[in-house]
This record gives sequence, C-alpha cells and structure tokens, in this order.
Amino acid sequence: MPARFSALTDKAHDTVKKAPQVGVLLTNLGTPDAPDAPALRRYLAEFLSDPRIVEIPRVIWKVILHGIVLRTRPRQSAKLYQSVWTDEGSPLLVISQKQRDKVAARMEGKAVVALGMRYGNPSIASALRELQAAGVKKIVVLPMYPQYAASTVGSTFDAVSRELQHWRWVPELRFISGYCENERYTDALANSLKEHLAQHGAPQKWVFSYHGTPKFCLEKGDPYYCFCMKTTRLAAEKAGLNPDDCLTTFQSRFGKAEWLKPYTDKTLESLPAQGIKHIAILSPAFSADCLETLEELEVENREAFTEAGGETYHYIPALNDRDDHIDALMDTLDKAGL
Repeated sequence: MPARFSALTDKAHDTVKKAPQVGVLLTNLGTPDAPDAPALRRYLAEFLSDPRIVEIPRVIWKVILHGIVLRTRPRQSAKLYQSVWTDEGSPLLVISQKQRDKVAARMEGKAVVALGMRYGNPSIASALRELQAAGVKKIVVLPMYPQYAASTVGSTFDAVSRELQHWRWVPELRFISGYCENERYTDALANSLKEHLAQHGAPQKWVFSYHGTPKFCLEKGDPYYCFCMKTTRLAAEKAGLNPDDCLTTFQSRFGKAEWLKPYTDKTLESLPAQGIKHIAILSPAFSADCLETLEELEVENREAFTEAGGETYHYIPALNDRDDHIDALMDTLDKAGL
C-alpha cells in the first residue's frame, strides 16, 4: 500500500543531519514545452483552470474553457510563441535557468537552489521534491514577481502548500511575497533607464508597462496596482527622470471585463496625435523577458505606435540575469534570513 505522505527515506531523521540546511525555490509563471498547438493546449488548460486566474463560477468557466477557448486559442498562441522561441528553447525558461544558476553560484554551497514554474515544466512540485531529495530543513520561496498580485504570488503559494500537504516532514518555510520595495531592485531598474538614456538619449515619454489584472481585483483588495505605481515612482526618482515624462500603463488584458487602466496599447496609439513620437518602454513586472515583452511589447505595440504616427520606439529589456538584478535577489534572500 503506497504511503500517503512522502519522505526522503524511511529514516530521514538520520540522513538529514548530513544534508544542506537550506533550500531556495525560485519560481515564475511558466511556459509551454514547445511552440505548438498540443503543448499550448496542455499549458493553457492548466493555466486557465486556476481559480486565481479566472474568478468566475467553475461550472460556467469549465464549459467556456473546454468548449471554446481550448479549441481556438492554442493554435493562435502557438504562432506567437514560435516568433520568440530560440534554439535553446523558451526565453522565459532559459533566462530563469540562468538566474537560478547565478543565485546558486552566489550561495557558494550555503543553500540548494531549485527552479519551478507555476504552470508547465519544471513544475513547482518537482522543484520542491528536488529540495526534499537534498534533505533541506528550511525552504525559502522567492516568486520572481517583483510586485505582489493574488493571481501570481498568491497562486504560487497555493501550489507550494498543495505539494507540502503530502510531505511527512514539512520543512520550515519562508515565503517572500514580493521584492519591488527592495532598494537593490529599484537601483537595477534605474540603472537600466540610465543606460538607455546614455545610449539613445531622452525619449519624450518613458512608458512603464505592467501586466494587467481585472479592475475588480483592485476593488476587492489586491495591492498590485499600488505596488506598480510605487515601482514607477521609485525607479524614475533614482534615474533622475521628470515625473511628468513617465507614464504607467497596463498590458496583456483578455476577456470582456474592465482591466486596470490606462491600457498600454490604447495609450501608445494615442500618443502620436499629442505630438509624442519618441518613446522608451519597459515592463518592470516581468523579471525575465517572455512572450509578453518580446512579442507583445517589441512587436505588437511597436506596430500600434508607428501605425499611429510614432517615429522612434525603444523597448528596454527586462532585468533578466543582469548582475544588479541578481544583487537584488540576493539581498531579498538575505533579508529573509539566508
């Protein structure tokens, strides 16, 4: 009869004495295994089945998801993923692996570092089991979302706790719910802005574009919008930018509900008519470049801006595995007790 709860060994209390004391779990949203319709169908089925992502009655949403969405969207999304896929694989996964490796190198053996994705592979459950196999007694979870949102960080906690419910020896757990207020993080953002300024000169507007969430999330108490506004303000101040030249917008909406405004695409389409034809855009909500930055911002929104009469459009990359971003992650982990 299989055991209800898993353990490293039947005598884990003996073997764990020689194991590393701390494990670090870095997480991100996730990616399909391949840029094709079957892989997208599996990925979207998991992603869009999460009640943190779609907050409508399950019975109604299940009919819509399986009857409409999963019949049409995988093929459309596959074409977009194909446009950003690299020889190494998914940009998000490749960059996340580099972040994991750099954090592990900085740890110098003090902790075991694993990477898990909320949806897709490697899963959060598999990453936690990797840490369990290493015999760690304490796990620090760092979701790679600088600004807390229930749909991202909250959902990550759900996945972590769901896996730990099956462990016989539950480790000490430290869960970090965001790092946008860490000074090293806003320093890194400011550095990327100043580097762009030195290379390309000042745009007429700096557009800080964050992933959107439905407006009702804010109305029901989700602090994400406030963290986004604070991130823009702190990064702009550190970079020495004029606040009047900085816009905060929200991208990547879907469905018919009202989302956080102003919308990125609508804002970009309106700027040329106001005489704003040179902009620089970045997306501080993404710790690693992915479909939403490499395709939506770099391609779709560039086209929207130029077709409306814009002339100069620069996308400033995510912080990815920049050393100053790794500094911010290490400082965040240090403040969590590592």
